[in-house]
Amino acid sequence: MRLRRLSLRDRRLFDRFLRLSPHELSVYAFANIYIWKNLFDIYWVVIEDSLCVFFKDSIGCFLYIPPQGGRIEAGVIEQAFGIMDRFNSNKQISRIENLEADKLAFYQALGYECIYKSSDYLCRRIDLARLRGNRFKSQRACFNYFLKHYHYAYLPFSLRYKDECLRLYDLWARERKHKTQDTVYQGMLGDSRSCLEVLLHDYQDLGLMGRVVKIDKEVKAFTFGFRLNQDTFCILYEIADITLKGLAQYIFQKFCSDLRGYKYINIMDDLGLENLKKVKFSYHPIRLIPNYIIKRRNA
Repeated sequence: MRLRRLSLRDRRLFDRFLRLSPHELSVYAFANIYIWKNLFDIYWVVIEDSLCVFFKDSIGCFLYIPPQGGRIEAGVIEQAFGIMDRFNSNKQISRIENLEADKLAFYQALGYECIYKSSDYLCRRIDLARLRGNRFKSQRACFNYFLKHYHYAYLPFSLRYKDECLRLYDLWARERKHKTQDTVYQGMLGDSRSCLEVLLHDYQDLGLMGRVVKIDKEVKAFTFGFRLNQDTFCILYEIADITLKGLAQYIFQKFCSDLRGYKYINIMDDLGLENLKKVKFSYHPIRLIPNYIIKRRNA
């Protein structure tokens, strides 16, 4: 059974498999798989009409999402673990990431252990676009401050802004690093930068939507996202110059306002960071979408 290395040419095949079942977690999109290719060797194979996507690095190999197909058989999962075991001298590393809650019972019935990992935050788009009421008083104040104090241009993303976006990210990341000694968080900032490079390099082929804010002819904020399903849009990146009060709230509100065809906005998970958790809850999500890891009980 030959594993194929992921390429842009695989997007149509991935989209076909990912749309066989409804998904709410942000990881179930080709763009949000592909952007990791500089940090992992990404391979895929179709086993008994089910798509299996493997991530491999120096630590080991795991299945990034559960097998995708119309009907998943127990044998497909066993074969996927067999492939991982060939790469992993320590079989405890072999696992399936990013299981959605509606599939828990199926895997538990097969004898697998399902461990809670994190949750995506799901918000009502109209709430984020209007920022009405006392719940959004703080965000609305920052938004209005920005409107009053800055001359700006809010524009669709173009590849001519690519280098400026990377420079802005580096500036933003340096400021974040100065505020914490958490080496895990600092590593996350580096990983996010690597993913952003891939996103910008292959932007036109990934089906993304982006916006920038320019002040004094310089990009001071950018945001990117993608269609997750018919009702939900996922915001993948939002970076703003933290010295400009209200800019982050402005670009977030404007982008959500642009997404009129969607009912919901998935603002992804909080990476286990308390400050990020606080920010996401401040936008009053209507629901948290849990995410689980699948392991063998006897591993």
